[in-house]
Amino acid sequence: MAEKRDYYEVLGVGKDASKDDIKRAYRRLAKQFHPDANKSPEAEGKFKEVSEAYEVLADEGKRATYDQFGHAGVSQAFSGGGFSWNDFTHFGDIEDLFGGEFFGRNIFDVFFGGAHRASQEGPARGEDLRYDTEITLEEAYSGVERDIRFPRTEVCETCSGSGAKPGTSPKPCPACGGAGRVRKEQRTPFGFFATVMACGKCGGKGSTIEAPCKDCKGSGKVVADRTIHIKIPEGVASGSHLRLHAEGEAGAHGGTSGDLYVVIHVKPHAFFERVSDDLVCQIPVSFSQAALGAEVEVPTISGKARLKVPAGTQTHTVFRLKGEGMPHLRGRGRGDQHVRVVVETPKKLSADARKLLEQLRELEKKQERGLFERLKDTLGGG
Repeated sequence: MAEKRDYYEVLGVGKDASKDDIKRAYRRLAKQFHPDANKSPEAEGKFKEVSEAYEVLADEGKRATYDQFGHAGVSQAFSGGGFSWNDFTHFGDIEDLFGGEFFGRNIFDVFFGGAHRASQEGPARGEDLRYDTEITLEEAYSGVERDIRFPRTEVCETCSGSGAKPGTSPKPCPACGGAGRVRKEQRTPFGFFATVMACGKCGGKGSTIEAPCKDCKGSGKVVADRTIHIKIPEGVASGSHLRLHAEGEAGAHGGTSGDLYVVIHVKPHAFFERVSDDLVCQIPVSFSQAALGAEVEVPTISGKARLKVPAGTQTHTVFRLKGEGMPHLRGRGRGDQHVRVVVETPKKLSADARKLLEQLRELEKKQERGLFERLKDTLGGG
């Protein structure tokens, strides 16, 4: 935990500052750092820091203890050694400073973030769901349709989501009169303060169920397996997803269902490597094919193609087959296929093949000697 700064330093006042000086400093800094007015990431921490400093220095007893013992003398006044809004005792001062409202909000909303003002629960959208599925590269090329099965919460058909036994209905909560919240007043040295909180009997719903539905046990929802048919378009890549509207978890109190996201994973291929919408592969060619040139057959994702290998091709030369790659997901056309050729050296030779290669070696030696002689004449002539 970071070491706390001196409270006088936090408020920017001296140790001989009057109570009015402290109040003015706090008002200026609170307006500067309140999260409703300052959207920077550190604003909330700064606001709590200046509020904690004011809580101590505005109280004569706490200030005297702090002046004598420092943070250790007042640390027990705050939960866990840190500032807690429930420990703040100067709401009367703050209400006086800001006229009861702060940036258009009630003073209790400012310090409690509205946490004590629960309202009756209304319709709420259901949670989104995720489903992961695998397809092959060939399926990604051509597109595929399939059924998927997954569990989700749905509105209970027996009670139509009310949670009450058929023939009955939820009743207004007797504790809150159907409002879903209750008001509690408390006397303090600064006057009466009222807090509004969720009703403990109905949990903020505003209603109670005397005879729960036997299928959903009063929740209004049940878990069921759902099977839907999906269409995966051609050209999808790993990480692509389909968004299926309202196929997620059921909403609460009549709210809409969430969405289902189907995340697609394309399995690695034994022959092709995918790079964006292009496909890359490697094929072997013989020494004679590379040296003399040839036309070879190359597998493609959709079948086969003929590739012309020019005479004198070197190993690892890459050729392009235009339009033989993956379809573009959002647009017409396809990527290309890139073919890397690797010249293979035979491991075993027949007698005839060995004889021919030996003849070739002798011919290469003569060519090398002729080249050397021409180079020597050229250098000597210079």
